[in-house]
Parts: sequence; structure tokens; C-alpha cells
Amino acid sequence: MVCLGEEEAKPHFVLVPLVAQGHMIPMVDMARLLAEHGARVSLITTPVNAARIQPIIDRVSRSNLPIRFVELRFPCKEIGIPDGCENVDLLTDQETFKPFFDAMSSFQSPLEDYILAQDPNPTCIISDGCNPWTMEVARKLGIPRFVFHGPSCFYVLCDYNIMRHNLYKLIVDQLEPFLVPDLPVRVEVNKLQAPGFFNQSGWEKLCDDCIEAEKTADAILINTFDDLEHPFIEQYAKSLGKKVWPIGPLCLYNKDVDSKATRGNIAAIDQHRVITWLDTKEANSVIYVSFGSLARHQPLQIIEIGSGLEASKKPFIWVIKEAEMVPEVEKWIKEEFEEKTKERGLIVKGWSPQLAILSHAAVGGLVTHCGWNSMLESISNGVPLVTWPHFADQFLNEKLVVDVLRVGVSLGVKSPCYFTGVDSSTAEVVKSEDIEEAVSRLMDGGEEGRERRERAKEFGEKAKKAMEEGGSSYVNMNEMIQFVMEQSGKQGCLLNGSVDFLA
Repeated sequence: MVCLGEEEAKPHFVLVPLVAQGHMIPMVDMARLLAEHGARVSLITTPVNAARIQPIIDRVSRSNLPIRFVELRFPCKEIGIPDGCENVDLLTDQETFKPFFDAMSSFQSPLEDYILAQDPNPTCIISDGCNPWTMEVARKLGIPRFVFHGPSCFYVLCDYNIMRHNLYKLIVDQLEPFLVPDLPVRVEVNKLQAPGFFNQSGWEKLCDDCIEAEKTADAILINTFDDLEHPFIEQYAKSLGKKVWPIGPLCLYNKDVDSKATRGNIAAIDQHRVITWLDTKEANSVIYVSFGSLARHQPLQIIEIGSGLEASKKPFIWVIKEAEMVPEVEKWIKEEFEEKTKERGLIVKGWSPQLAILSHAAVGGLVTHCGWNSMLESISNGVPLVTWPHFADQFLNEKLVVDVLRVGVSLGVKSPCYFTGVDSSTAEVVKSEDIEEAVSRLMDGGEEGRERRERAKEFGEKAKKAMEEGGSSYVNMNEMIQFVMEQSGKQGCLLNGSVDFLA
């Protein structure tokens, strides 16, 4: 069969991420992956978020991938936040969270205008699960809509089952342990550790809208792979009664050092300096410490982390956010910490080229906040983890990695520390000796540690195979595109592993 690949016959996906780093990063990877599979893509963003990924936009332009980055204005002034606060990680006040999320729906009208201006009309909207307002856009314009879930399928299924059994409302005590129902494994949590997204007072409408958006979606996409979460993917699809496609790990789209280093934001340190430093270290000897884009720590906690790293005697790379570099921390680092660890430590002050670091052979462990992007990046590169969950999906992600997959060591944190932790006097302080012990267990864990590392390496190999031509996620991506084309009345065929189309 001869397949024509004319531009007008290609599927056109409109991707609508939540403007938060952990949500945007995998969607940018997805955009490029869809384009590699023969689709056209429009990725909705804002001026500030586009500036953060300008190196990626430039690479896309040079490679002639059919991707358009569509910048919509974010209504900062209207919701009372400073101009330029166009990403969740730029918010400094807990009170601005709700207005910020509500303001996302202001994209509805300009998004409709953009879609209507396209000829031919876009084929499918892929919307972050936290953007339920896209439900009305798809309904109004008669376009198929998929929900993209950024967290692990394990978490998504747990949250779905807890909601379905109404446990968030039936259980009053935040600390009362309960079993998550209808799971293929035994999982015990409490409401403090499994709060669900938007399951707080004042957020009821957004929570209900997200549930409805998932229920009415044409299909679900998840950033995971079958060999990692098969029983949970299978159970989730069965519970929803619709197709669930695992299409990850999306981070593995990035193959070369420059591509890995430019994900998400412009790094605060030159990636070549980091790689050169890592090249001087033995394989699996370096511990990498990073807590994502939102989790922030008090000065006392920063000092405890540093003291634990110092006591561990392991080479390390430690990422400290600019917001955490208060005068007290700066003084301690300069006058005490750097002198004691300068031969074996590297501090990154700001955004880190994380994927480039985790993919280096010298890195043997990650201390993580348990955000799914970081966990999946680590697992995909065969790197085991020390788990320190902070909020949202992270405690359940920890249970998956420590108890089910058995590639992690838990620090034993029991209560949440929200992203405004720098202002909180009630946050649980993790002691330096606990950090030292967990790092030692991960890096020098004897037979148990060796087996944990081998399991991580096996998952890393399976992750790479999933994304290669003929792998499960590769096949799922093609199947998903074919499904969309059938929905839109176009006929597709496979050619050299990718999808080409006849009008």
C-alpha cells in the first residue's frame, strides 16, 4: 500500500498542559514524540513558560519537527499576582493557589479561537488531568479529548478507588489508617498521606470537574510503561471501561546530553561542567539529591541535609533552590559546608540538568521528593532511590517504589511538608543521621542493596525497550494515533514503524 504523507492528512494534536513544571516537562516530551511519529502538534503555553524552554523550541525549529508553541496570555493582574507568575513554582503565597488554578480556565476562549482558525481542524485535544475546562472546548468543537495523567498509574488507581468508595468523606480522622480498596496489592495509607488532588475545602468544584473530565474523556494517556505498572494499568482500564495507553517513559525521548540538559528550564550550571565532574567519579558512586520544582525546606532542614551528606562520606550533587538560599543558608555553606566537602561535593543553586545527571554512569542513587517525573527518570536510568515524600501523590509513589517495585529505601517520613515549607514552623524535620543511614543503605546495602540495584537496572533496560521501535510504549503511541484518525474519519497505515495517513 502507498501512503501519502501530505501535511493536510496528518493528525493534529493540541496539547494543553497545566502550567507547572512537573506537568509541562512530560508534555513537551510528548509533543516531540508525537511529531516523530508523524503527527502535527500545537502545545499551549504562556510567554514565561515558553522562555524557559527556549532551547527546546530552538532545537525543534532546527529539526523541522511540525510543532507550534502557542503562547496564550496568563491573567496575572486579574487574579492579583505579580506579572510573570505564570507557573505554579513561581507562587510564594498559599492563598494564590486557588485563584491560579481557577485562572487556567481563562484559556478556554482563546484556545477555541486558535482551534477554529486551523485548517483542517485539529484531530484531538490532549489535556492535563488538572485542566477539566478543556472538556467544554472539546464538546463545543466536536473534537476527541484524551486526559493525560502525569503521576504514576499506581497513584491514579489508588486515588480513583478511594474516590469511588467515598473514603475521603467517610473517614474523618486524618491519621486513621485504611486499606485502599480494589487493588491487586495490599496498600495501607491515611488521609494525610493520600489527600488526592483538589480534595480540600473550597476546591470542591474543581475536584468534581476533574472527575467528570476523566469520566467523559475518550481515552487516558499515562507517563509510565507496561513492564513497570502492568497490574495497575490493567485494573485502571477495567475500572474506567475505556482505553488506557501507557506511552512512557517520555523522558527517554531525550537521547543526547544537550537534549537531556535543556528539559524544563535553563540550567543554573553548565551541563558540561557537571558531566566533566562526574567523569572523574567511579561508577555508581555519586548520590544525587534533588526535591523537584515545588518542595522547599527551612534553613534548619537544609543544614540537616548537608550534615547527612557530609557524614555519609559519599560523592554527591545537591540541588538547592534559589528560594532556599537565604542568608543563613548561604553563610553556613560558605563558612562550613563547602570547606568540608569540596573534594567530593557539587552544589547546584537553582535549576539542575537532572536527566543528564541521572543518565551518567557515576550516579548510583537519587534522594527524591517522590515526584513521578523524578522517580521515572531515575528508574529509567537504572538508578535506585532514597524516598522522602512531601505532598500530593508522593506518599503513594513512595509505596510503589519501596514496597511494590523494591527499588527504593524509605526515609520514614510520615507527614506532609507543603511547598511553602520555608514559612512553616510545623514541618517535620528529617535528621542528618537518618539521611546518612538511608544513603548508606542505598549505596552500601550489602546483598539487599545489590539486589535493589539489579532490580533498578532491569527496570531501566525494560524502560528503554518500551520506547524503542516495536516496544510496548512505541506500539501504544501508534495505536493511539490510529485510534484518533479512525475517530476523525481518516484512514491510517503503518510505514516503517510510524503512522502515515490517507485523507
